[in-house]
Amino acid sequence: MSHAEVRGPSVELIKPREECGVVGIFAPGQPVAHLAYLGLYSLQHRGQESAGLAVGNRRSVTVVKEMGLVAQALDERVLAALDGDISIGHTRYSTTGSSSWRASQPFYRDVGDLEFALAHNGNLVNTAELARQAGMLPGMIVSDTDLVAELLAQELAASPHSPGREMQEALFEVLPRLEGGFSMVAVDAGHLYAMRDPRGFWPLCLGELDSGGWVVASESPALDVIGARFLREIAPGEMVVIDDSGVASHRPFAGPAPDPALCVFEFVYFSRPDTVLLGANVHRARQNMGEALARQAPVDADMVMPVPESGIPAAEGFARASGIPYRDGLVKNRYIGRTFIAPTPEMRSRAVRMKLNPIRANIEGRRLVVVDDSIVRGTTTRAMVRMLYDSGAAEVHLRISSPPYRWPCFYGMDTGSRSELLAANLDVEAMSEFLGVRSLAFLDREGLLGSIENDGGGFCTACLDGRYPVALPEELGEEIHDRGTEVPVAVGEP
Repeated sequence: MSHAEVRGPSVELIKPREECGVVGIFAPGQPVAHLAYLGLYSLQHRGQESAGLAVGNRRSVTVVKEMGLVAQALDERVLAALDGDISIGHTRYSTTGSSSWRASQPFYRDVGDLEFALAHNGNLVNTAELARQAGMLPGMIVSDTDLVAELLAQELAASPHSPGREMQEALFEVLPRLEGGFSMVAVDAGHLYAMRDPRGFWPLCLGELDSGGWVVASESPALDVIGARFLREIAPGEMVVIDDSGVASHRPFAGPAPDPALCVFEFVYFSRPDTVLLGANVHRARQNMGEALARQAPVDADMVMPVPESGIPAAEGFARASGIPYRDGLVKNRYIGRTFIAPTPEMRSRAVRMKLNPIRANIEGRRLVVVDDSIVRGTTTRAMVRMLYDSGAAEVHLRISSPPYRWPCFYGMDTGSRSELLAANLDVEAMSEFLGVRSLAFLDREGLLGSIENDGGGFCTACLDGRYPVALPEELGEEIHDRGTEVPVAVGEP
């Protein structure tokens, strides 16, 4: 196996697509590739397109990656060959770049005697300017992560750096040029690096192994699976460097720290229910959202049911606050892949039944409150509602545990264009008619934020209100609308 990269159409958008998941291990003398594999397995929900690992063994860095789920891309034969003290891993859902092996991560570079690999959760908004700095034409860019790796490689090649501090100093030069959302991990032969953008759009946490060593990961359950004790979240704008001397914290970004802006959909949909973010349990926050929604939009009904699985905690909260009995009304097939091609409306309707199938005995003759976390295009929700009526539902009332989703995300969440977002084009009454429900209500912004019992962190709600915390370059701002209305390319009111 050489010390380089070893190479080992989707159904319509029905939810805001997950981010990516990253993990990093510094544990000399321990099976770091296997530990990173366990971490990636617990982060599989954040990306199902590809998975990869990089391992540093004090002399060199080896990267393996492949398309598919973690268990498909990384088997025991691959893991057994990855011997070293440091590892990073990545599981991907593409927000920029193609869904291909070339765009899978980590990305590898060889600069003289130094090898490194880099993996990234998030999305940069100034890739056009960064590409100009790197001298790369658009067709040369595989993804924004590949672009950052190239910038680091150029910095290492062009500037003298202190021995043993080359990568750290290159990161100090490159990171301040990046605009947008990023939680990154990197590895060279002797160091593990973990970095978060100044706004902290995407989560990243630090843990310690009882057996000796350190772990970083997108979500806290990855630490539990690996056997690490949660220490803290890596702060927005922080770079952590881990080596034999321990953990060192650095602040590569100049100027006062901006207000933090963790993506609020980490609490609504993305993160695992057992994740702890900003000191708050995600499952409890989702239950709170359901309780707030019941108070805000009460309804006379016989049964509360979730759209599984992310709608379950909010439905539990709605049932508890409303006094309406909770029952399951849909069964989710957990084994359907995310690459089913549905070329016709008829096949798309069948695709819905592949994912969700009704429990007729619980539905027939009942007035239903159906609780879900969000609506993007609405076509799949519409098919689900039709399926409930076909199963004998007397009424269907839809309750959504987040505000209407009206604006595209540019920081790392794949939402489609604004013309594809149902709530950007229809008011609630028109949406209700389109979906075929008796009533429709969304949790408002205040109810959403008030449901998250956190320790004071701030949130990005751009997809809900059009207030983009990091100003968008003009070429991206033009993508928000295709009907000529004003484009919010700066912070503040749209």
